[in-house]
Amino acid sequence: MATRILISLLILLVAGYGVTLWKAGRAEARAERRWPPVGKVVEVDGHPVHYVEAGDGPPLVLIHGASGNLRDWTFDAVARLSDRYRVIAFDRPGLGRTPALSEDGDSLADQAALLSAAAARLGAEAPILVGQSYGGGVALAWAVHHPDALSGLVLLAAVSRPWDTGISTFYKVTSGPLGRAVIPLITAWVPERIVTASVEDVFTPQDAPEGYAEHIAPGLTLRRATLRANALQRAGLLAEIVAQQPLYPSIRVPTEILHGDADTIVSHAVHSVPLAREIPGAALTILPGIGHMPQHVAIAEMDAAIDRVAASAGLR
Repeated sequence: MATRILISLLILLVAGYGVTLWKAGRAEARAERRWPPVGKVVEVDGHPVHYVEAGDGPPLVLIHGASGNLRDWTFDAVARLSDRYRVIAFDRPGLGRTPALSEDGDSLADQAALLSAAAARLGAEAPILVGQSYGGGVALAWAVHHPDALSGLVLLAAVSRPWDTGISTFYKVTSGPLGRAVIPLITAWVPERIVTASVEDVFTPQDAPEGYAEHIAPGLTLRRATLRANALQRAGLLAEIVAQQPLYPSIRVPTEILHGDADTIVSHAVHSVPLAREIPGAALTILPGIGHMPQHVAIAEMDAAIDRVAASAGLR
């Protein structure tokens, strides 16, 4: 009797998980139809990299943060800056429409190598880099490992130095062995409105611009491969920053660092304030009352910083 009950439970469990996988696949297909690629693809050693390009002038590469994609930049920055720059926004590996490089996680250095090579393939051999949050860490990796492949740095709420709070339980689970079982449950059963609600948290204390949450394609964030890639990147980030941080004094390009003092996700005091002392000649701008998304709520300050870097680099 007990054996029959156990077998019945196992059958129900397998059947239930089979439904989850089916539902996850349908959710991914629906999201990819709803938000098709918005740019083109350039290949680096056979690996596709999705990008959007607009404008003429000095090359400017925009690198998005964790959990996102290049749509963060196409919301308004690409069009706005294209009147005086050749703007290129990339999907980082594993996110948006760029596949991950490895199933074991893509490091800051791996991502910087791929994106710098992609920029070179597009004829942007030494662009100005703009990196926000995690993307700032990638921009710094680009600067320390490929110093001849950039002309300047603009860092926005960038993760750059070691911290002592660890990672959340969510990332511990989704990056670990249980992640492969848990992630399909998220894809199948978590509604997109959960992602939309988290957008407001990221913007705190400001509000997200109207239409932003829909524009960034929340359904793409909930795909299984994207959730896994993002979790692995987040889990490996601290160790990579520890290894990268001693190299910052070698950066010799014009650098502007912008960070809001109301940012509760990446602390300006832990990251940007000491970073400004480590990069020779770096200029630090603390944005009073601004949270984690200065590229949308401190637009004038960001654009002015880009123009200052371009002028200092002799590009304008």
